[in-house]
Amino acid sequence: MAGRRRALIVANGEYDNAGLQRLGSPAADADALAGVLSDRAISDFEVRVVRNETAHVVQAEVEDLCAEGRPDDVLLLHFSCHGLKDDSGQLFFAARNTRPDRLRSTAVPAHFVQQCLKQSRSRSVVLLLDCCYGGAFGQGVAVRASGDANVLDSFRGGRGRAVITASNSIEYAFEGARLAEGGVAQPSVFTSALVEGLRTGEADRDEDGWIALGELYEYLFDRVRERNPKQTPSRDIEMQGELYLARSRRRRVKPSPVPADLAAAIAAENPFTRLGAVAELRRRLTSANLEVAVGAFEALKMMSSTDVQHVAEAAQEALGRAAVRVDPPAVRLAAAPGSVVVETVRASGPPVAREVRFEASHAWIQVVETADGAELSVMAGESGVRRGKVVVTGLTGETVVAVEIETVPEPEPEVVPEPVAEPEPEVEPAVADVVAEPEPTVEPAVAVLPPSPEPVVEPEPAAAVPAPEADPAPEPGAAARKAAAVDPAGWFAAVTAFVGVVLVVTGMFLEYRHGYLLGQYRPGMQQVVTFVAACALLGVVLTLVPRTRARTGPAVLLGAALAAVFGLARFLGEATTLSQPYEDSGLAAGFTLELLGHIALVAVAPGALTVLRRNPADALRAAKVEGRTAWAVIALGVTIAAGWITQLVELTVYDSDDGGRAAAYFVLGALLAVAVTGAAAILRPAAVGRAVLAVGIAALAGVMVPTFDAIQEHSSLTQTGQVIAAMALVVLAIVAVVQSVRARRNQPIGRQP
Repeated sequence: MAGRRRALIVANGEYDNAGLQRLGSPAADADALAGVLSDRAISDFEVRVVRNETAHVVQAEVEDLCAEGRPDDVLLLHFSCHGLKDDSGQLFFAARNTRPDRLRSTAVPAHFVQQCLKQSRSRSVVLLLDCCYGGAFGQGVAVRASGDANVLDSFRGGRGRAVITASNSIEYAFEGARLAEGGVAQPSVFTSALVEGLRTGEADRDEDGWIALGELYEYLFDRVRERNPKQTPSRDIEMQGELYLARSRRRRVKPSPVPADLAAAIAAENPFTRLGAVAELRRRLTSANLEVAVGAFEALKMMSSTDVQHVAEAAQEALGRAAVRVDPPAVRLAAAPGSVVVETVRASGPPVAREVRFEASHAWIQVVETADGAELSVMAGESGVRRGKVVVTGLTGETVVAVEIETVPEPEPEVVPEPVAEPEPEVEPAVADVVAEPEPTVEPAVAVLPPSPEPVVEPEPAAAVPAPEADPAPEPGAAARKAAAVDPAGWFAAVTAFVGVVLVVTGMFLEYRHGYLLGQYRPGMQQVVTFVAACALLGVVLTLVPRTRARTGPAVLLGAALAAVFGLARFLGEATTLSQPYEDSGLAAGFTLELLGHIALVAVAPGALTVLRRNPADALRAAKVEGRTAWAVIALGVTIAAGWITQLVELTVYDSDDGGRAAAYFVLGALLAVAVTGAAAILRPAAVGRAVLAVGIAALAGVMVPTFDAIQEHSSLTQTGQVIAAMALVVLAIVAVVQSVRARRNQPIGRQP
């Protein structure tokens, strides 16, 4: 089990003793360091900050951190305060109650910290010291310390320990118990560089996506020396193996070479073979493996610049999917003078397009990179408009986010006039407050007589209505002979369905577009077409068999027609999208046959409905939804639709381009699920509803294939919606089987199916 990552930041900048100058940087540095260490996308430490506490509180926190450490834990301890040495050379860290002339009782001994670190069970302990060191003597002794403070000597020993100090030279000189003049507190160069290196990832020198402890020290050394040549960070690292403190977005990705067979297809003489290679490279471009994606990007880039026009255009279109894009593309803000406004910018596209870095053009634009983009903190000026930019650089290119902030004056507070007290009106004394009540009026008594009985009128006898003459009984066997004959509408439906099946099956084996078959150009659609064609062919056979031609056969054809609406809408959308004025859509014979075949399958519906409505035994009709099973079927259909819509939303948020391309599968599949289950619940006789439901379930199973194919390249998607839809479809199939078995057992002998 992976260990915990725990950090303790001790920041003491305020002191009770006047001899210790107040430091302004520890408080700000503690906030910045805590923010970057606790960021789950960077360091993912559990951070505790101790601010301006007394020595005994700091010692208790340090001991707790070390004593609770487990072998696999990573512990980080950071001190930002004054560092003092006594007459014997012992190092102490100043706390709020520290007195320079009473260090042993009022400061935190370095020896105490060393013992805590050595006795901790954790095998990975890092100590960062951002302290100013000086000699402190008794009151009235004027000494200026100089030379090396030998800080690391206080923390020698122990395996799996690392100490990095901000400086090994004395920054402040003391006169007695007071800091010498000229020792003005400056912002901490060391901690600022530490935060910057972790947050931006610049400390990742080898660009492998991780910031190791050694890399961090090298970065700190260079940046601190660059800003203050008089300050030299030091280190003492005794670690077995590398200790990684943070993740980095500065990852250098080495392109993975394309497989040999794909390389051969790229170099083939046949342009259609090269188009097939473009399709495979487009798929590899969306891979979560960045090396594979970058290798595909380089190959597509070469083909877009060297191949013939239609192949180069296909390669350029594929490259556009991996272009660096951010949302919003421009940031325009307004704020009061000196105010800071935070705006979030998110990278979009496949994983290779989201591997980006952000660089601001001006200091008034601060960038904090996040897992999916960056947060821009933009400060308004004193007046006017500030204009800058943030350059977003990725593995596949770069883009620029224009940043503009307008300074608007703060609204002046409205002066509300104080209300003027109006003189209260004088109240005149009431003349008479009591109003005489009127005396009650006595009405004369009226005798109430009982109502006289109404005369009873006997109803006249109703005129006798002659009973309608009964229809002559049908001749025995007439209905059977009528059912045995094939209805002309049934013949039309069966022949049309057979023609549609032949067309769609043939279309699957002919070129669809740019040398691709249907299954290659639109993965998953071949399975949908196969399922619908199989159901339609079954309906043709059942419509021609005497025993099932009156109900079951037409019902199956009706379900197949309803399922074929999915494919028809998909192919019509293809034709509309790809047909541009004065341009060749590239759609070939396979597409034409698929479109005509689905038109024929949908045209089967009127004939099937006509046969079902003419059934002499039990004509087709719609009724109210009755029974728990019918409502369960509807609920399962809605669940399937909700699952697909949920999956589409997640895919669109992850990659808007792929979401747009796959929207037809998810939306049309959701509509088909609702339509099939709704029709099955309201159609009567119930046998027709069961047949429609069975065909619909088969078609929905086919739709599962392209929807799964649309998300399989995105390994980071949860696929929750797709799983919900699949489970609901399985339950729906079980319900349909149970319904059919029960209906079969309860069916009278000899009844027409």
